Amino acid sequence: MCGITGWVDFERDLRDERRITDIMTATMACRGPDAEGVWTDRHAALGHRRLSVIDLEGGAQPMTAEADGREIACLTYSGEVYNFRELRAELESRGHAFRTRSDTEVVLRGCLEWGDGVAERLNGMFAFAVWDVRGEELLLVRDRMGVKPLYYFPTASGVFFGSEPKAILAHPGVPRRVTADGLREILETVKTPEHAVFAGMYEVRPGQVVRVTREGLAKRRYWSLEAREHTDDLPTTIRTVRELLEDIVERQLISDVPLSTLLSGGLDSSVITALAGKSLTARGAGPVRSFSVDFDNRGPEHVADYLRGTSDAPFARATAEHVGSDHQEILLNSAELADPALRARVVRAVDLPPVYWGDMWPSLHELFRSVRRHSTVTLSGEAADEVFGGYRWFFDPEAVQGDVFPWLAPATRDFFEGKSLLDPGLIQDLGMDDFLRDSLAQAMGETPVLAGESAVDRRMRRVGHVHLTRFVQTLLDRKDRMSMAVGLEVRVPFCDHRLVDYVFNVPWGMKTFDGREKSLLRAATADLLPESVVRRVKSPYPTTQDPAYDRLLRTALGEVLADPDAPVLPLIDRSAALRLLGSEVGEVSPQHRRTGTELVLGLNSWLSAYAVTLDLR
Repeated sequence: MCGITGWVDFERDLRDERRITDIMTATMACRGPDAEGVWTDRHAALGHRRLSVIDLEGGAQPMTAEADGREIACLTYSGEVYNFRELRAELESRGHAFRTRSDTEVVLRGCLEWGDGVAERLNGMFAFAVWDVRGEELLLVRDRMGVKPLYYFPTASGVFFGSEPKAILAHPGVPRRVTADGLREILETVKTPEHAVFAGMYEVRPGQVVRVTREGLAKRRYWSLEAREHTDDLPTTIRTVRELLEDIVERQLISDVPLSTLLSGGLDSSVITALAGKSLTARGAGPVRSFSVDFDNRGPEHVADYLRGTSDAPFARATAEHVGSDHQEILLNSAELADPALRARVVRAVDLPPVYWGDMWPSLHELFRSVRRHSTVTLSGEAADEVFGGYRWFFDPEAVQGDVFPWLAPATRDFFEGKSLLDPGLIQDLGMDDFLRDSLAQAMGETPVLAGESAVDRRMRRVGHVHLTRFVQTLLDRKDRMSMAVGLEVRVPFCDHRLVDYVFNVPWGMKTFDGREKSLLRAATADLLPESVVRRVKSPYPTTQDPAYDRLLRTALGEVLADPDAPVLPLIDRSAALRLLGSEVGEVSPQHRRTGTELVLGLNSWLSAYAVTLDLR
């Protein structure tokens, strides 16, 4: 998948700054363990760390293009473009000659042919930077759904950029300062487009191009969701969804290295595994290899809650048997997920404190680390719930009609609420309620409007839009950071913009025509799956139910409270923390108690490791 970084400075000769560029590039080693490259020009320096997936010999980066014996452009690129063969043929017909079989060179040549218009032509997940030597300008480009990350830090004379904040923070001229705005972003499961937590740093918005020249910085949206009338009837809609999924998975199976799928036993991952297995078998390359996760000490039986009614294991096994996949269960030790060393690696991978979803961060890290031993590329079912309407709160009137983000409605708030141990005065000073109201108003205000749409469809379009532009970004970030921390490329077929755009405009009544969640996806793929999986109700990624995990968290919290130099102490309610330590650990700790502890531990680790300066004035 790769990691990219670099900088532009129109007032300095960056050929003399190779050492700093090397340091910035080295921070991306986890994203690209196979190779490293740095390219410098007078006012630009580009770095690259490579995870080799396509054209292992010919895809080295940064990659340059020449004309008349001179370099005219240089590209550093992360991602996969799934239609690169068609684009290559078109570019060859326009006179371009290719030296490699890589999609990287197709992107580079596409930039030469179409400028920043190349973005509209690409189908895939990508983030890249290209420097025009002759025009002395930099383009930063990110895929439509934001599957691949890309950050930048403007300066008076140029810009720093990188796949992750750590690459930018490695430059000695970038401060590690976080204001109240940044802390608000940390404390809620709301990802404001373009905002980054560190002061002065921004994220290239999904579907955006950022252009940097001597005159300054300019931004252009090349894609966003649009409201259009859906004219297909139900059978046509179901058939179109199936055709799109077959084409998407077929395209995303391209790889010159071992490939697999993540199989939870839910509808989404089972569909991807079934389609991948069918395609690979048809071309004589099967069976598909699949992986699931479970806990080796989770107890005698699954304890249901509002979100997780059933254990994944029996459904994953049923799907694997039904589609004939080469399946392996990855068993994790719950207590090891609380290991301070592992949690420190998680913070290092994210560059932020992982303050919600608790043990899912280290759990994903360890799952991906195990998968990476067998596979370099894997396909995931992420984002199907946002596209097809799969979450339970989509059907909760209080959630969809309320004045809060739907996932923060009362029924689910405890699963995302981590502020229980923070100082109430801090929460009040930060104005978190106002922040959430303003964020929701901004998100709802961006929703496109279709004239004549019913009140129900208008409301559910807004709910869908806020999930596709706010909630799914948190999930994609989590998956990207935990997978790339171990050098694993995770592809996300449900984020193909053609599918997202089509289903976004399907009326809510058609999306739920059988009275359930994800009706269209189920109808389009039921013939591929065992009946038990077709009937199964949505269940998110599993979380440990082992009380040993909670006991270890409390031990770590006690150590923080006993350390007078712990940087998190000014931010927390010490009496609340002490009350928690004195309470009983049940078979399953109340969710808000666990997430509150994890937030304190994550903040403390992050503030310590990153030497962050909090400026909350």
